[in-house]
Amino acid sequence: MKYTINTPEGTRDRLFAECRVRRRVQNALTALFRRRRYAEVSTPEVEFYDLFLQSGNPMPQEAMLKLIDRSGKIMVMRPDCTAPIARVAATKLQSLPLPQRLYYDQTVFRSGAEHRGGSSEIAQCGVELIGAAGPKADLEVVALAVDALRACGMERFHIELGHAGFFRALAARMEMGVERVEEMRQLIERKNFAALNDLLEPWQDQPACVALRRLSRLFGGVEVLDEAQALAGAHESLDYLRGLCRELEAAGYGEFLRVDLGLVHQIDYYTGVVFRGYVEGAGDAVLSGGRYDGLTASFGRSAPATGFAVDVDAVAGCLSGEEPPDLELLVHFGPGQLARALAAVDGGAEKICELSPCETLEDTLSLARKKGVGQVLVLEEDGERLVRV
Repeated sequence: MKYTINTPEGTRDRLFAECRVRRRVQNALTALFRRRRYAEVSTPEVEFYDLFLQSGNPMPQEAMLKLIDRSGKIMVMRPDCTAPIARVAATKLQSLPLPQRLYYDQTVFRSGAEHRGGSSEIAQCGVELIGAAGPKADLEVVALAVDALRACGMERFHIELGHAGFFRALAARMEMGVERVEEMRQLIERKNFAALNDLLEPWQDQPACVALRRLSRLFGGVEVLDEAQALAGAHESLDYLRGLCRELEAAGYGEFLRVDLGLVHQIDYYTGVVFRGYVEGAGDAVLSGGRYDGLTASFGRSAPATGFAVDVDAVAGCLSGEEPPDLELLVHFGPGQLARALAAVDGGAEKICELSPCETLEDTLSLARKKGVGQVLVLEEDGERLVRV
């Protein structure tokens, strides 16, 4: 029986048009980031496991692909770009003034649930604005997220805005243990309304309970913030989001924005505004980010920070691949004619052509027939001629 070598679970080969679209998305994003004065950084594909423990990264360890180095230390294939870049900003870039605008074009590696069909290698392009706090920094990054999806050619999409502080404030009013709060957070994130109602039943008399039950449904326009205030009372996070939405609306970004106060993912990691981007045709978020002011301090340099990452393959999957023009000509060249042959392929022949690797003209004509090419350009020391196939 012939043995078939497949790719590991969660990985796959990409061919032709898919590669072209993927590269087009990457080029569009990185060109935009450079225009906005973000500078590229690159981190190793392998990092010490301790880096992510130290950073408080909320990713469960079973989601990380692990290796052991020669000294016995545990390493992981890079599961996230933000923590390594925070390490770089706090160490290698500590002598440079803040803020620092950094971007990356890298792959992250994650071990998904078995047989779920998810990808274990995810191409990401993203930015980190390190050393800038306040609404102007958040406005810059949210506007850049909208412009990033537009630069990729997306037309029907929106960015959902939330705030980590709102859920944190509501949870603090409940007399719950840490484990119960985490369970509640997961149920809200998954929009599991029935299980959430059951969990909150013992606390139904507490004022914050009503707002927590409604949290996943607090989605829509800016009016959602008024509903949240009516349920839970005034809170600075609601005022902050209202101000951001007002400024973004004035700048022409309003049509791309939604408010979602049920955005409570990785709530201990994020400290302020959180957001996700959704595109028509994609089954899940293609962009995710937010403010994480405590991360760089874990590496010895305290600095506020915000950023986002774009899932390149998810965006590319919403675009159609342009087929390359049909091959019109094969170039058969004799001894000493390589330079002329390359010049023809590079545009000198005024037709779409490629070199023939064949030694004889007869073999080149046979190759042309297989490729469906009607003509062969023959380059010889005493001139050139076209041969019809």
